[in-house]
Amino acid sequence: MANEEVEAVPMEPLSPITQLLNVPSLFIVITFGVKTKCNPSAIVEGIKNTLIKAPHFSCKQVVDSKTKGELVWIPVNVLVEDHVVVPDLDYPNIENPDQFIEDYSSSMANTPMDMSKPLWEFHILNIKTSNAESVFMAKIHHAIGDGTSLVSLLLACARKTSDPDALISTTTTTTKPIGSTTSAWWLVAMFWFMIRVTFITFVEVLLSLLTICFLRDTKNPLMVNPNSVRSWKVIHRTICFDDVKFVKNAMNMKVNDVLIGMTQAGLSKYLSTKYDGYTVAQKKRILEKIRIRGAVAVNLRPATKIEDLANMMAKGSKCRWGNFVSAVIFPLWIKSENDPLKYLRRAKAMMDRKKVSLEAFIFYGIMKYTLKILGGKAVQAIGDRIFGHTTMTISNVKGPDEEISVFGHPISYIAGSSFIGSHAVIINFVSYINMMVINLSVDTTTIPDPYQLCDDMVESLEIFKSTIHEKGFHKTEV
Repeated sequence: MANEEVEAVPMEPLSPITQLLNVPSLFIVITFGVKTKCNPSAIVEGIKNTLIKAPHFSCKQVVDSKTKGELVWIPVNVLVEDHVVVPDLDYPNIENPDQFIEDYSSSMANTPMDMSKPLWEFHILNIKTSNAESVFMAKIHHAIGDGTSLVSLLLACARKTSDPDALISTTTTTTKPIGSTTSAWWLVAMFWFMIRVTFITFVEVLLSLLTICFLRDTKNPLMVNPNSVRSWKVIHRTICFDDVKFVKNAMNMKVNDVLIGMTQAGLSKYLSTKYDGYTVAQKKRILEKIRIRGAVAVNLRPATKIEDLANMMAKGSKCRWGNFVSAVIFPLWIKSENDPLKYLRRAKAMMDRKKVSLEAFIFYGIMKYTLKILGGKAVQAIGDRIFGHTTMTISNVKGPDEEISVFGHPISYIAGSSFIGSHAVIINFVSYINMMVINLSVDTTTIPDPYQLCDDMVESLEIFKSTIHEKGFHKTEV
């Protein structure tokens, strides 16, 4: 680009996960609904004062002839205005603004990133929707950072609406106190825990290696057609976060358990409609034989403080950030169950097993040493086989618990879609205050009715709530 001149500074090699994700079609689109009209100048100035100072936002990738043609990051001088898009639209004649935003997001998803320049851009749409006065979207390539990193970085640019000079608050997890280390029972429990970790890790890593080699999901209506040209459709659906917390507390589980359970129940119902010519018993047998697994992103980085990210952009201080993420292969319980709560119990059981396993760390190590020994193409080949042998991608990102402003714009909602791998179904959950947005991205050549799939997931949450009320064992706390 003419306005981006290369600076004479050392080059930085790409990390193993960045090598895996270094494809023009792999990026994240984060949508911010705004309570006021967007001011493009304020957004440009905000980016200049924050994001442009973050790692790799003012860099582009070039081939380093000294390292056998491997790609490296090299800093450039960036003209921010070239990366902020304000489309000239006939806003008064847009009949359905909500549909227009979905179509615009889908268009962004179907447009690959230009890998010859810094890998990010912002789009500003001053169009009023059902839940926002205007919208701006950030499209950032996964080579810059994983989804959790990118959302955290954008939140570090935010301020409390109640106090425009204050960074947003971050919640910390509480740990249960550990009993006396002199207890014989504690030693026995630790010994048994180590045995469990070793055994479960061995089994899970073995299954991952088999997946890389040959173990595929059963052919099912959700699997991408490798011979088709993908056409993304992006839809957002907002649910009440308090409903998710209600189910979480009633079932004594985590938010992620509820989201996976909701996904499993919704997928089971959706898939059952694909076999309408069969009897109920035949449908049940078909679903029992289907093997569907999801690639679930796992953040390996210890919780990064918003203050550290803000200081990194404001003062140039060091902060671990970027692509330090791995993935685990998560078997989904796709069955026709009479008791809907079984989807939740199965989700919790598998999540508890994955938490004990060291699968994610070992997989990251495999990618790291593969890159060193065999190079970036071998890393991409492993990734292609993992995504090609599984069915979907699932992720959840926890957003702020309080109302925020980004670049001086008060935010009404946050949505995010992460486009990664060759899956035809990508489900991303993003929470904000008391709402949660289901971000469903599908390849319409494989799934022509994405709204039905989203409806089935939302309905599953309602069924969980009503079943809990009927059985009368819910808790009153939230």
